[in-house]
Amino acid sequence: MKDGMEAMAKQQTIISAVRDYSRQLFGFIRSRVNSNEDAEDILQDVWYQFSNFSGVDSVENVGGWLYRVARNRIIDKSRKKKEAHLDGMLYEDDESVSFFSSLLRSHDVDAETQTMQRVIWDELMAALQELPEKQRNAFIWNELEDMTLQEIADRENENIKTIISRKRYAVLHLRERLETLYNDLTNN
Repeated sequence: MKDGMEAMAKQQTIISAVRDYSRQLFGFIRSRVNSNEDAEDILQDVWYQFSNFSGVDSVENVGGWLYRVARNRIIDKSRKKKEAHLDGMLYEDDESVSFFSSLLRSHDVDAETQTMQRVIWDELMAALQELPEKQRNAFIWNELEDMTLQEIADRENENIKTIISRKRYAVLHLRERLETLYNDLTNN
């Protein structure tokens, strides 16, 4: 009897969350991804994770929990697209670069996020200025302007392996240069 009551309470919590948060959560996700289909997929993942979470009734801030899971799914999807974006080339994607990229592209309007974005942009621009021009361009065009490595190679009339190498050196430099900032922001 107790298990049945708990299951009904959990089901009611899930139904209430879907009713109260679906539209806003979809809008939040949609503003951060490229298509309605991607947003719907992520939203479905969020609801699936929420419905399978054993401690649904113990979540104090359901909205906060849902938005945190949505952000994580958006970041995961972004990372997967970056990997596919490299067309199977061997390249070590760096977690801190993905973290900074997702934070810089965030459309959150809260003051804390805006302050972090300014700090990251300042540090990133300073670190990029330390790079040789061709490495800096490869990184900026690929990470910030979303050009594929092949498009960069074609633009520069270079072999794609050369572009991959340039970007890799840029990422290694940025990883080293921004490591402290990354650790401070992620509390590592």
